[in-house]
Amino acid sequence: MARKLSTLLLVFATIFVLLQHVSIAQQTHVVGDALAWTVPNGGASAYSSWAARKTFAVGDTLVFNFTTGFHSVAEVSKADFDSCNTASPISISTNGPTNITLGSAGSHYYLCTFPSHCTLGQKLAISVSGSGSPTPQPTPARPVTPPTATPATSPSSNPSRAPAPSVSVAPAPGSVAQTYIVGDNMGWNVPTGGPVSYQRWTNGKSFKVGDTLVFNFVNGAHNVATVSKAAYDSCNTTSPINTISTGPARITLTNSGEHYYVCTFPRHCSLGQKLAINVTGSDSAAPTPSIAATPSGSTVPSAPSGDSPVTSPPAPSA
Repeated sequence: MARKLSTLLLVFATIFVLLQHVSIAQQTHVVGDALAWTVPNGGASAYSSWAARKTFAVGDTLVFNFTTGFHSVAEVSKADFDSCNTASPISISTNGPTNITLGSAGSHYYLCTFPSHCTLGQKLAISVSGSGSPTPQPTPARPVTPPTATPATSPSSNPSRAPAPSVSVAPAPGSVAQTYIVGDNMGWNVPTGGPVSYQRWTNGKSFKVGDTLVFNFVNGAHNVATVSKAAYDSCNTTSPINTISTGPARITLTNSGEHYYVCTFPRHCSLGQKLAINVTGSDSAAPTPSIAATPSGSTVPSAPSGDSPVTSPPAPSA
């Protein structure tokens, strides 16, 4: 009887330990988040900064989002990571997106094997702990204290105090020029989401004459060209209106209507690196000078016009 009781206790203890392990949540980390797996505009610090905000554990999964044919992801040794040596990777995947499950603790190193991508910052180093982090307990909601009503102050009935003069504020201009970072954190790259990526970025934005577009890209990996609608639709990059090859590129919108931009690198446009926007407003209108307001209660004499007779002052009485 005692032996059976000991066996039952051992079984219950084993089940308890297994349940504790199951309660440890495994995480899925999308590498770079919105940046995805690409040549980053900020250099190698882009992915090191991303990793510094994360906690990685055995059993977690890394998701590398990239366009097949333009990037790859390889696990390498620390020496190869530091020197960007892509000759003998531990493992490599050329199809995006790639999911990698972290099977061991310690340091893990990843890079893109495409020429110069690693040296331009497409590399990731992480430290993996031996077990996952416990599932966070929900934080109890704080009681909401209703706001205390403030009694309205009745106006003073003291007749000796005159009301304070009102201050006139000059109205703001009807339109303030905006600066738009194309793609925001995504920058100007081959998007993992295809041609709709930049179309989605324009949703909710209103572009006007005088606004500025900023295209953030790595020199030598991308460019930005202004093209016609026909060239935009067909991704014909042979005769652009103008091309900027140095990033970041700043383009000020000087006229209204449709504007079209593409990257002229091979296949980049067809894979979605293209932007179409509609610009409203008048073309390069000169600002109207503001007129200073006349102080209340004072009269400014007007200059006599050529058609108004000039009245001489009355002669002094004798």
